[in-house]
Amino acid sequence: MQPPVKIYTLSTCSHCKATKKLLDECAVKYEFTDVDLLTGEEQRAILENVKKLNSRCTFPTIIIGDKVIVGYQEEEIKKALGLL
Repeated sequence: MQPPVKIYTLSTCSHCKATKKLLDECAVKYEFTDVDLLTGEEQRAILENVKKLNSRCTFPTIIIGDKVIVGYQEEEIKKALGLL
């Protein structure tokens, strides 16, 4: 069974787009939040959450089960999903 996958992304980020494409190609179900499309308190709350997971607050920040992966790390993502 696949662990839950959540991604924090920016709508204009090429690494974020590549991560979504990789997950789509691997038929992985995931939730994502384009942080730059949020506003006000909602955006502030999400950014605080991302900083707890990734102190540099960079994107994409990917959570697979209890593992946090920062950036487009194809091999690491596949390993965390049990695809390698």
